[in-house]
Amino acid sequence: MEISHAKQVINIDAKLTERINELISHYPEDKRKSALLPVLHEVQDAHDNWLSIELQDKVAEILNIKPIEVYEVVSFYTMFNQKPIGKYMFEFCRTSCCAIRGAENLMDYTCEKLGIKEGETTPDGMFTVVGVECLGACGYAPMLQLGDYYRENLTKEKVDALIDECRNGQVNLH
Repeated sequence: MEISHAKQVINIDAKLTERINELISHYPEDKRKSALLPVLHEVQDAHDNWLSIELQDKVAEILNIKPIEVYEVVSFYTMFNQKPIGKYMFEFCRTSCCAIRGAENLMDYTCEKLGIKEGETTPDGMFTVVGVECLGACGYAPMLQLGDYYRENLTKEKVDALIDECRNGQVNLH
């Protein structure tokens, strides 16, 4: 488990608390842990898209579970970030179909273009590039996920255009 030493301001405000309580209400009182995944999504969204150890501890406290139960989930799923990430996170699929169609080369190209290595964030905080497991769009390989959207049938030219769109604020993440 990679642990970040970056400090994170924890802000569980009234609106977030209301949303968390609404999610918890979908489960029996003795099964509060069942709300862990949706609660983590909400909390991460409200905290610059990452979950510090302190924030994970807060989630454990809210759900009345052990912190290790939260750590296990956060460290297992790639959709949870354990360190600050860029505004735009390019998640390249690296499973068979995408790999055969050149996803690794495109990821390397993107990292080189941005001046970072896989898993790093650009100094301006704009971009993070990571490789992830299957995103379920095998027929459109190679592809990446950016926010809630897929970018498919990628080429170097499409990656260049996507980077430019991000820099120009033309990309909707949700």
